[in-house]
Amino acid sequence: MTDDAPVARPAVRWAVVALIAVAVVAVAFAIGRFTAFGATAAPAHPSTTSADAGFARDMQVHHTQAVLMAMEIYRKTADDELRALSYDIATTQSGQRGEMYGWLVEWGLPQASDQPLMTWMEKSGEHSHGDTSALTQEQLLGEMGMATDAQLDRLRTLEGQPADCLFLELMIRHHQGAIPMAEAIIELGDEPRVAEVAGTIVSGQSAEIDAMRDIQSRLGCSA
Repeated sequence: MTDDAPVARPAVRWAVVALIAVAVVAVAFAIGRFTAFGATAAPAHPSTTSADAGFARDMQVHHTQAVLMAMEIYRKTADDELRALSYDIATTQSGQRGEMYGWLVEWGLPQASDQPLMTWMEKSGEHSHGDTSALTQEQLLGEMGMATDAQLDRLRTLEGQPADCLFLELMIRHHQGAIPMAEAIIELGDEPRVAEVAGTIVSGQSAEIDAMRDIQSRLGCSA
């Protein structure tokens, strides 16, 4: 019995060493997993002064007016092609506006900002509107291609071909204001989904401008 005791001790010792090694590996693995989880659980979001946030806010303002105008002409036009186009504009831009609202919620940012419209575009060489703080709100809205209150009132009042032609004039200019905004965020932004939506705006609204010009010609609208 006494001869067997010394033989057992090395086996026990190696078992303990093996257990410690396994524990060290497990702890190292757990630390690595925790670090990786920490890196992905709280991804960095755009700041409230970022180009992505500015675009999301300004384009919501822009889309809201487009939906309003599109639904106005959809309600009263007798032209089937224009009714279909206005419906597409209203539904597409309503969906995009809702997604932009969701971005700001996801990023933990307010829907409104005290910064002037298009301030986020100042770093763009091609699409900058310069020092936006030097422009009035009306001038900024004009730079964005937005219709004035008087123009919207007139659109509500008119019927028939005059209403159709005014809508086309206002919406073409509206789209022409949106496209540079979308191109600017593709240049300046950091969020892949924002750039993807902006690309859709550029391609979609460019095609709609062509379609509206064709309708203008068909309806005999003055240039």
